[in-house]
Formats: sequence, C-alpha cells, structure tokens
Amino acid sequence: METTTKPQLNPLLKLVLDLGPLLLFFFANSRYGIFAATATFMVAVLAALAVSYVMTRHLPIMPVVTAIIVVVFGGMTLILHDATFIKVKPTIIYALFGAVLLGGLVFNKPLLGIVFDSLFHLTDEGWRKLTWRWAIFFFVLAGLNEVVWRNASTNVWVDFKVFGVTPLTFVFAALQYPLMKKYELEPAPARD
Repeated sequence: METTTKPQLNPLLKLVLDLGPLLLFFFANSRYGIFAATATFMVAVLAALAVSYVMTRHLPIMPVVTAIIVVVFGGMTLILHDATFIKVKPTIIYALFGAVLLGGLVFNKPLLGIVFDSLFHLTDEGWRKLTWRWAIFFFVLAGLNEVVWRNASTNVWVDFKVFGVTPLTFVFAALQYPLMKKYELEPAPARD
C-alpha cells in the first residue's frame, strides 16, 4: 500500500516565510513607524501563508492561527490607531499555544507530536516531555512580552520581538535536541 506524504517546504524557504514578515515589520517600523509596520506585517504574513499553500497545497495550523490573530489585532491597531493591540498580539498567541499544548496533554494527546510528526519521530513519553517544555516556554514568552511592551518604548519592543524572541526561540529549540535524541523512535524495518 502506498502512502502519500504531504509536500514539505525547503527548510530555507520555510525559514524565510517564518522570519520574513517579522524582519519586514522591523524594517518598516524603523523607517515609517508602528502603523506602517503593522500594515506591512499583515500583508507579509498573508503573503507567506499564500506561498506556503501554493508550494504544499495545505496550510499548517499554527501559521493559520497566527495569521488570523495578526489580521484581527493588526486591523484593530490600524482602525483604532492604537499600537496596544499589535503589542498584545504576541502575548495572546504565545498564551494560546501554551494553553493548547497543555490542553492536549490533559486529554492525553501531545499535540506537538501531531504538528511535528513528519519531521520527528519520538516515543509517547518524549512527545509528552517536549510538549511540556514548549508549553512552559510559550507562557514565559507571553510573560516577557507583557513586561517589555508595558515598560519600554515601541521601538524597544519591536527590537525585542526581532532580536530577543527569535534568538531565544532558536536557542530553546536547540536545547531540546538531547531530549529528542533520547526519546527518538527507531525507524520501522522496511517491508518488501
């Protein structure tokens, strides 16, 4: 029996689609201010989602949820001319992701395993531990975002989003490698 796998994005293209909108947000903010940056970010996030769909013919759930929240909170920022909405957006996204991951664990469904199943193959215990770690990390990011946007200028907050959260996420992900290696499933033997 043949199984069809979903087309995957080239890792470099995926990185560009993930980070590109954020870098455009940073650039637009530095040149034109937070409202132009918000509009740029909204367009860039939707464009990245469209490119991802054209290339793979499916939409991953996390980028879709992120895009919806970006459009809603970005739209509120522009319509009400109040940057608070775009600043709160990361808190909501991080808290939502953390809560969804913990909710999955409550129902014995480590959702991180569903999101990353095609990339990593871990034991159930490995998925549970990795899910716990990512859930806590998302809650920490939500807390950090709240502290920064409430106590710093808009430009400092934008810098934190680009040059704080992004490296923190990469470092955190890299630190998960030993756990993933420890709980990695051995590939099933091929059948003739």
